[in-house]
Amino acid sequence: MTDPKHTYCVIMAGGIGSRFWPMSRTARPKQFLDFLGLGRTLIQQTFDRFKALCPPENILVVTNEQYAELVKEQLPGITDDRILTEPARKNTAPCVAYATHVISKRDPEARIIVAASDHLVLNEPGFHEVVRAALTQAGAADCIVTLGITPSRPDTGYGYIQFGAAADAADPRVNRVLSFREKPDHATAEKFVASGDFLWNSGLFIATAKSLHRAFQRHMPAMEAAFAAGAEHYGTPGERAFIAGLYATCESISMDYGVMEKADNVYVVPGEFGWSDLGTWGSLYTHVPKDADGNAAIGELVRLHDCRDTMVHVQDERLVVLQGLEDHIVVSTPDALLVVRKRDEQKIKQFVEEATRTWGLRFV
Repeated sequence: MTDPKHTYCVIMAGGIGSRFWPMSRTARPKQFLDFLGLGRTLIQQTFDRFKALCPPENILVVTNEQYAELVKEQLPGITDDRILTEPARKNTAPCVAYATHVISKRDPEARIIVAASDHLVLNEPGFHEVVRAALTQAGAADCIVTLGITPSRPDTGYGYIQFGAAADAADPRVNRVLSFREKPDHATAEKFVASGDFLWNSGLFIATAKSLHRAFQRHMPAMEAAFAAGAEHYGTPGERAFIAGLYATCESISMDYGVMEKADNVYVVPGEFGWSDLGTWGSLYTHVPKDADGNAAIGELVRLHDCRDTMVHVQDERLVVLQGLEDHIVVSTPDALLVVRKRDEQKIKQFVEEATRTWGLRFV
């Protein structure tokens, strides 16, 4: 049984979420939006989810400097020392290294859950059970434990984890990670799913602060040394200036590429708890209620006629009436309307770039 007082959570909340345009914008990206119409934004849902696993005062948020006020607005009561601001976007490895050093200065015995701010979890009790198994394993050995999602389809939008039995595991649900695989093509994804030896990579992982320090020392020694040099500044007025200087020269690299794919002490706990990384409008469509014709509509003033398998999200208060659409995504905001075929949603980024060349940053 893990001690909650030594359990910490790091919520990474610095991304832009450009694939969710026109709702997600640079000034207010998707983690600060209520995509599901539940009255809680994604970061609020994430914060709520982890309060069952650790004391609220042990939850830290790492975000870009420009979103610090949004974090305070949406998470009332969070103190300034629990909001770690990054002066530049440098991917996830620097974010994790920074948070690990801050936490280990406070509590050298900490066990740290690292999670994204914008994922969806429908079965929270099942999620908590899997995380607790991972926390047990992380405390029992020098290792990193990730959560793998049992695949329900050959999805090409996720990375995959190949796993095998772990005779030394502290919990029978824990397996060894044999390899990490990048997002595959459809034929390869079908082989992965058919084999039964692969899981989707959720991106969530757990380790003790000591294990994370050792992992960085082994696989990214320069980065570990750079953050270790700031020990005297963490938790003081000098922290922000030190981080600004460090980030000016810090390598931009993901935690997966910098550490996880190189390490030989990574475990995985499989789970099925209604997870999605909500990377695209299409992924949101798969997780929201639908009518008899396969339409998913979020918004009070939406009327559909002769539509099938269409995703509609209306943020403003206008009446939206649609007729004859099939396999489309329709998103309405106060200043923009998107209508795109589901199969072409990867072109949304291209459409936004074209609009930016014509009208500047007004709609970004």
